Amino acid sequence: MAADTLTITDNRTGKLYEVPITDDTIRALDLRQIKVKDDDFGMMTYDPAFMNTAACRSAITYIDGDRGLLRYRGYPIEQIADKATFLEVAYLLFEGELPNQAQLDKWTQDIRYHTYVHTNLIKFLEGYRYDAHPMGMLLGIVGGLSTFYPDAKDIEDPQNRYIQRIRLMAKLPTLAAFLFRHSRGLPYEFPRNDLDYIGNYVNMMFSIGGKHEPNPVLQRALEILLILHADHEQNCSTSAVRAVGSSGVDPFSAVSAGIAALYGPLHGGANEAVLRMLDDIGSKDRIPAFIDSVKAGHGRLMGFGHRVYKSYDPRAKLIKKVADDVFAQTGLNKKLEIALELERIALSDEYFIKRKLYPNVDFYSGLIYQAMGYPTDYFTVIFAIGRLPGWLAQWEEMINDKEQKIARPRQIYTGHDERPYVPREKRK
Repeated sequence: MAADTLTITDNRTGKLYEVPITDDTIRALDLRQIKVKDDDFGMMTYDPAFMNTAACRSAITYIDGDRGLLRYRGYPIEQIADKATFLEVAYLLFEGELPNQAQLDKWTQDIRYHTYVHTNLIKFLEGYRYDAHPMGMLLGIVGGLSTFYPDAKDIEDPQNRYIQRIRLMAKLPTLAAFLFRHSRGLPYEFPRNDLDYIGNYVNMMFSIGGKHEPNPVLQRALEILLILHADHEQNCSTSAVRAVGSSGVDPFSAVSAGIAALYGPLHGGANEAVLRMLDDIGSKDRIPAFIDSVKAGHGRLMGFGHRVYKSYDPRAKLIKKVADDVFAQTGLNKKLEIALELERIALSDEYFIKRKLYPNVDFYSGLIYQAMGYPTDYFTVIFAIGRLPGWLAQWEEMINDKEQKIARPRQIYTGHDERPYVPREKRK
């Protein structure tokens, strides 16, 4: 029987090295023994953007991009999105198991108790211009939370970490609603703890004079979208949370790093790009010409393709059903008609099939948010609320992983060799 090792021949020296294989991986540090001279640093791997490097072990989320699978703690995303509440999913990601009724009641009550925010945070928020980008405001105000809760720095205490998770889960929707209303000059609507988690958030967003008529279909659609965004393995923002958190900083600061990463158009802002694309297309009869221009290398088909998924993104399938439910309530959107036809044509075109370009989670989510009354620049804030449980679960897992140290990637130096300093008067 073959050994679980990899034999490497260094053709520079003729030496052979045997490296252990675990979970189809080798440890990068095992390559350090490969040297030409004894005083060499040793072999490194070069992997821009971490295309094929595992930086951690995680038991939270499983993805099989070729088969289009996504599971939270082993549960298929299709079952979780259909049957669970967002707070159940958050508990699952944190604790590893779905809560029983008593556990869920305590978890829900703990969050409900912490939904209010310090009034000084409102003054902080009012320092922003009315037209400040919502994600910029969210980034600043979540980072600012660390100054209100200095006890959060005690990350070695499990009970303390639990309290900070509760605070973030409770306060992020409140802050997100406040910054929405700030940008519109509306008075802040404070939390109503007689409402559930989603209902309270929606009420803080849209209540006028204390009155808001909830639409249960739209609220459940929003909850499903948050569940679908709850975690997605080691994506850019989650990696940012882990990297910053590895320095030992408090979770508010680590999460603000995740928000900063999510702010980028290549990550959280992708669904905005889909809407802009649909606006540029304008009508269904212009889709063939748009498809031809993409195939000719002019522009991109936004909302298609994914770094991980090489088949249909399982979240996109679920979101398409959510879109049907939402538009049954709000009426059809012209952009939706364009999107459906665009998807139909692209999925039957050999160019996109060969490149395994299938709709991803961003293709329909922006249309849904827009139909529910959320402005385009606010979409990523909703994404952040949904992704918060994943960020916190990954942060907690990183804290408890004895193999983890402060993140510090290596580099390949490509600059000058040593050279003498040139006095200013002699420089060319």
